[in-house]
Amino acid sequence: MDNPKVSIIMPSLNVGPYIEECVDSVLKQTLKEIEVICVDAGSTDGTLEKLQAYEAKDPRVHLVISDRKSYGYQVNLGFDHAHGEYLGIVETDDFAEPDMFEKLYTAAKKDDLDVCKAGFYFYWSKPAAKDEPSPIASEVMASRVFCPLTDFKAPLEQVDFFNIKPSIWSAIYRRSFIEGQKIRLNETPGASFQDTAFNFKVYALAKRVRLLTDCVLHYRQDNEQSSINNPGKAYCLCDEYQAIDDFLDSHPELKGKLEGVKVRLKYDAYIWNVNRLDESIKLKFLERASEEFKHELEMGYADRSCFVTYKWKAFLLIIQDPAKFKEKWLDGIWAVDIEFDDDTKFMKLWKKINGGIYCIRDHGFVYTVKLGIDKLKDRRNRE
Repeated sequence: MDNPKVSIIMPSLNVGPYIEECVDSVLKQTLKEIEVICVDAGSTDGTLEKLQAYEAKDPRVHLVISDRKSYGYQVNLGFDHAHGEYLGIVETDDFAEPDMFEKLYTAAKKDDLDVCKAGFYFYWSKPAAKDEPSPIASEVMASRVFCPLTDFKAPLEQVDFFNIKPSIWSAIYRRSFIEGQKIRLNETPGASFQDTAFNFKVYALAKRVRLLTDCVLHYRQDNEQSSINNPGKAYCLCDEYQAIDDFLDSHPELKGKLEGVKVRLKYDAYIWNVNRLDESIKLKFLERASEEFKHELEMGYADRSCFVTYKWKAFLLIIQDPAKFKEKWLDGIWAVDIEFDDDTKFMKLWKKINGGIYCIRDHGFVYTVKLGIDKLKDRRNRE
């Protein structure tokens, strides 16, 4: 196809049980003007042969062989072979809704977007197929086009936007934007959270971003080879934040504006990472986090206004005593948010009212009420 609307990059490595469901879901898209770039990194389980068969029978499919087993390198290689107006990514153990790319492309064209991003479903195939919707935007938020760098006046609002799950595979990106800004994925070995730095760069540089309320892709949770299920990759997130540091160093016009956001995102990511790690290496990782956080604080990069109170105090405790922080792990909950919050009752009430006003403004009344109910349920579960 000479002028595809969307080039869909599909990196693969030994995903034999899932590859046909995935590729079929892409080839059956209601948006027909697509090219499908399959980038295989030397599969030995039959995946490669299945991709060769798809290429032979559908002219929209192009198979590229990667000489490196790196998710980031494979996606970058796919970008290099793409001809579409927009770029999409589908991981080959997932599968797409039939109208995924039609919805994303239609919205992108309507609002002249650099990035259009939707929600997704957490998907389990065993013991029985189950989808759990994970929308990323309310109706109110989905009605706006954002410049993530300039459109948020309050630091915590900007943090919340940058902190939307980096599901780079439920979005499309204007190819001229990605190429013009020279945005690339980190080319570390394997599949190791390379979406983290990519997502930060995209939001830092994009001028027009819109979120959709729809869920458009089924994100598999029961593939044991997935990076989210591999606690052995303990320090891969550190590589991603080093890549973000390198990016900010090369863009001094952004460094002062986004360092505080980056530090808060790093805190949240590292806490998530500790949660999934084996008990034997939790403290070692926290000690690494302590060193990095101390550096952020000493350099003046850590911005208190980007943290809610308990997270800021937890951030400081990790610097001062990572072992003590680890002790506050109780039944899967970081207890620091309860013990550290020493605001007066009046201040707590004022913060809740103020937060509610902002939430209604940005997301609407119905969404705010539902969020409040969910928080009450969560608090009761903790108690």
